[in-house]
Parts: sequence; structure tokens; C-alpha cells
Amino acid sequence: MPDRLYFTDSDEANELIASDPMALLVGFALDQQVSVQKAFAGPLALKERLGAVDAATLAAADLEPVFREKPAIHRFPGSMAQRVHELAVHVRDRYDGDAGRVWTNAPDAETLRANLSALPGFGEMKIKALGSVLAKRFGVEAANDLVPWHPTLGDVDSPQALADYQTAKRAHKAEWSKASAR
Repeated sequence: MPDRLYFTDSDEANELIASDPMALLVGFALDQQVSVQKAFAGPLALKERLGAVDAATLAAADLEPVFREKPAIHRFPGSMAQRVHELAVHVRDRYDGDAGRVWTNAPDAETLRANLSALPGFGEMKIKALGSVLAKRFGVEAANDLVPWHPTLGDVDSPQALADYQTAKRAHKAEWSKASAR
């Protein structure tokens, strides 16, 4: 298990998402229409504002005002507060609050894919990205078959690797946009 993931500019946030499976899931849930750094700083902001970032705390809280507090945790605080709440309720109810069980209870890639796809807000791209992180950073064997051919956050092992990943992602999106415009 890594002591940190290099997804933010904050060492404290990077340590939290590496050490707390629920924080990691929340970061992935927030990784939509904001920078990677903003998304994965969200779990630390939630922990600072609520005192904890475990599934029970998040499921019991009225998250919208917490998300809206300045600076806002996400550019879409209302919808993301709802998504994180739904994620926390799912983890609380399905995994007895232990977010790590999403992958530790998965004996194979098919089960892991099913577990991840059942998480609120987790589509194919997030499944591949989280699968890549679990395989490459946490050594989760069941995640190996979820790793796509293209670079993902699973390849990020330093601040420079994050910058390189984001540059490559922007280039890939630009190429994809050109191809789809034809």
C-alpha cells in the first residue's frame, strides 16, 4: 500500500486518499468536470469540515451546506453533495461502512467490475481509472484485468507524473474532439 498518492498539491490530502479507502472513493466520485487536484482534495476538505470522512459520517450528514461552504468543495456542490451522500449510503449499507471491502471482497475482475459499477456515479471511465490505481498502486490482483491500454491515474507516482498525465489527457481529448467533429 502506498503512503500517498500524488493526485493533489497537498501532502496531507495525498496521504488521506492513500490510507483511507472511503476518501479514495470520494475523490473518484468528485473527479468530474474539475481538475484531478480539486477532486482529490475534496476528501480532506470534507474531513476538516465534518471531523471524519467515513461512510457513516457522510451518510448521516447534510452534505450540501458542507460542499457549498467557501471555498466550495466542487464546482457543482449540490449534485456532488448528493452523489457523495449516495456513495456513502451504498458503502454503509452494502459493505458495513468498510469502503475497502469494495475490492478486498472481490475474488476476481468480474466481481470487482460489478462492485465498482454499482457505486453511485461510477461509469466505465472511473472503473478503469480506479481499477488501474488499485492494480498499480495497491497491488489488487483482481484489478489487473480492469487496467486499460491508455495512461490513467494508476500511472501517477509523483507530482511530475501527474503533470505528464494531465498533459497527455488534454492532448488525447483534443484528438478525440477533432475525430468526433469529422
